[in-house]
Order: sequence, then C-alpha cells, then structure tokens
Amino acid sequence: MSKLQKWGGAAALYEALAYIIGFVGFIAVVNVGGIADPLEKVAAIVENQGLLTALHLVVYVAWGAALVVLSLALHERLDGRASPLARTATAFGIIWSVLVIASGMIYNVGMETVAGLQASNPELAATVWLAIESVFNGLGGGVEVVGGIWVLLLSVAGLRNGRLPRLFNYFGFLVGAAGVVSVVPALSEISASIFGLTQIVWFAWLGIALLRRPVAAIQSVAAPA
Repeated sequence: MSKLQKWGGAAALYEALAYIIGFVGFIAVVNVGGIADPLEKVAAIVENQGLLTALHLVVYVAWGAALVVLSLALHERLDGRASPLARTATAFGIIWSVLVIASGMIYNVGMETVAGLQASNPELAATVWLAIESVFNGLGGGVEVVGGIWVLLLSVAGLRNGRLPRLFNYFGFLVGAAGVVSVVPALSEISASIFGLTQIVWFAWLGIALLRRPVAAIQSVAAPA
C-alpha cells in the first residue's frame, strides 16, 4: 500500500470524526444557528467565540485540508491519469476543500469583527453578521452541492473500474444525491442534514476501504476505467 493510500484512509476517518464533532458541537453544545433573533445570535456568538473558533477550525479548516489529501489518494486509487471521470472528481474534491476552508476562515474572522462591534453598536454588529453568515452559508455552510457532485462522480468512477467496493459506490449515489438536492431552498435544510449524517458512514467506510484494500490487490480484477 502506498503512503498516499494510508494518508487518504486516515484523512477519510478524520472527516467522519469531524462530522460527529460538528453535529455534537453545533447542535448539543452551542446551537447559535437555532437562534432566530439577530441581536441574540450575535450576543451568543460573542459569548461562545472561543468554542466556536475551535469548532470551525476542526470541522471546516482542518476538514478541508484533510479533503485535499483524500482527493489525491482517490485520484491515485481510481487511476486518474487514465480516467477523465476520476480527474473530474478530483477537481471537484479540491474545489470543495477550498470552499470549506474559506467558509471556516470567514466565519472565524467574521466573529472577531462582530465581537468588536457588539459592545458599542449591537444593531450594526447584527447587520454585519447577517452579511457574513450569508457568505458563509453560500460557500459551504448550508449548501452541499459541490460535495454531492464529488461523491456522485467518485461513485460512478468506482463502479467503472472496480477499485472501490460496489455496495459502497451504490451508497454513494444516495449520499451524493442528498448533497445535490441541498441547492433547492425548500429542501436545503433537511437534505443538507441527510448529506451530513450519511457522509459520516460514507467517510468511515471509505477510510477502512483505503486502509484495508491496497491498490495492487485490486488492479488484477479492476474493470477498464
């Protein structure tokens, strides 16, 4: 097994763990997203700024960095040099990682901005935060279409060359579809939640597959890409 496959497997397991940390942290520990009033939301953000900063570093910034490693490992696993479909999937994986890292950094920097405004001008802080939150959600905090496309492309490529478990690829169609559907405003919240929950299983399954099945062991049975 190449070192990249090992790192890719570890990265996939981290992605699953980070999703769990995110669900627990953002829902059970500090659920500022559930606060409707802008002034109350900004007050809660300032009060929990340290914890929210740490969560966004783990769930967004570090997650996006790990996704780069995983995308390159999958590029190798799916023989991206010979498969245009795998190369396209790699491109979407890198794009998704950039969006996720950017959204996490925007959230953390935005918190610093509103924290400075909140004491002297709460109304202005709330207005500024509405703008920041819109950018954050647009990049990757609320819409998962890029991630959904990435998973769908990987699933098709995996079925074609046989280098990922067949049942895993079929499960990927369900996961990817949930991500793509999140672009529909009326379905965004529920589909994004389904995407996140199913991705915990998807990433964990992928990580185990990368660590347990070396490329060399499956090349002899792989179908043409």
